Amino acid sequence: MHARISRRTALSAGALALGATAMPATATAAPASAAAARYANPLVRQRADPHITRHTDGFYYYTATVPEYDRLILRRARTIGGLADADEVVLWREHASGPMGAHIWAPELHRVDGRWYIYFAAGDAEDVWRIRMYVLENAAADPFAGEWVEKGQIATPWDSFALDATTFVHGGTRYLAWAQEEPGIDSNSNLYLAPMSDPWTISGAPARLSQPTYDWETRGYAVNEGPAVIQRNGRVFLSYSASATDANYCLGLLTASAEADLMDPASWAKSPEPVFRSDEENGQYGPGHNSFALAEDGRTDLLVYHARQYREIDGDPLLDPNRHTRVQPLGWHPDGTPDFGAPVPDA
Repeated sequence: MHARISRRTALSAGALALGATAMPATATAAPASAAAARYANPLVRQRADPHITRHTDGFYYYTATVPEYDRLILRRARTIGGLADADEVVLWREHASGPMGAHIWAPELHRVDGRWYIYFAAGDAEDVWRIRMYVLENAAADPFAGEWVEKGQIATPWDSFALDATTFVHGGTRYLAWAQEEPGIDSNSNLYLAPMSDPWTISGAPARLSQPTYDWETRGYAVNEGPAVIQRNGRVFLSYSASATDANYCLGLLTASAEADLMDPASWAKSPEPVFRSDEENGQYGPGHNSFALAEDGRTDLLVYHARQYREIDGDPLLDPNRHTRVQPLGWHPDGTPDFGAPVPDA
């Protein structure tokens, strides 16, 4: 979600989807450039790492990172456009001390086995860059009601920088995808996948699906993060964000056959070029940390992401609040692969 500073890079610098929502196996979507004017962009200002999911109650639910990095918020509306003016409720605030006390990042709301879950990343109040993944649970039918219970940290084989958890179901198995710094690998974060035994616990050894190796993945920082999954046309597509969170931020794509073993890294092919990047002509910079949603017609796929309206940033990009939530149709190429197009201009 951010140009993360691990312990290693902090010293040198001086300082993941809408995967859980059921979707049809095929879709007839308009090209990314068509019908984009149906959504006024930016949709929500100063909200990064946006995640939109539509529940069976007919509401769209929206979570995102706030610039203060101190709380988890939720909105809902009957339409995507309605989220812009929907009431925003604070569901949870950072702890005053200890774990979950700083850098509250990239929340995602998922409905799993009849309960609501929020996956998010957080630092320690006394060590703000000790970023780990955490889960909240709510047994109420209405996520605005009931009690949000802290289920704790998602444990992985390494007690290291970890964030951007998302979950999805494929072939009857629920998976967790996330980003983490793995000891012994010279990168800020790589992408991992593991099956889950319950909504806050992974089972078995994780598979490392990708690490930043291309030039466009290593500008500013060597980052693969913010995974998001969409399943279409006999394939599983996993988008992710790469590089620093300035104008270099962009989306990459991993693709696997729906019949393949998703836990085998060899099942996944990485696009050699970014599939979504800054666009000077349209005035959009650093598009990334996306999720996928379905439009009101129930058929058109949507790309949800954040971007800035200017290239130059004064100081640390993480301190610049103007990463705005944006939505546009996701197109499909004739071969059945997603056509992200370009970030559309403000409208």
